[in-house]
Amino acid sequence: MSRPGPTAHAEGEAEPGAGAKAEAEVLAERVRACPGVAGLSGGPFGTVATYLPGERVMGVSADGDAVTIAVVATLDRPLPETAEDIRRAVSDLAGGRPVNVRIDDVVE
Repeated sequence: MSRPGPTAHAEGEAEPGAGAKAEAEVLAERVRACPGVAGLSGGPFGTVATYLPGERVMGVSADGDAVTIAVVATLDRPLPETAEDIRRAVSDLAGGRPVNVRIDDVVE
């Protein structure tokens, strides 16, 4: 029985990076839905991002050690509450990793 080579994929098998893409997109979607979040932020140099083949998901970075979320928040609620809502929204996806929330900017 031969195994698929590094570029071949068995039928029904996900493409490489598909798990990271799905994780980053779901994290981003959940964060955007939180009250007090105006949007995601890549930080001043765009460093908070998940880099994928041909694209990147800004504002979300997840590795084996931690999940980092960077947002632009609204001023209609206390910032610590917004950060805690974000942590709760993604905690099941974090799988025990700490969730670090950065508020990079605020808007009215």
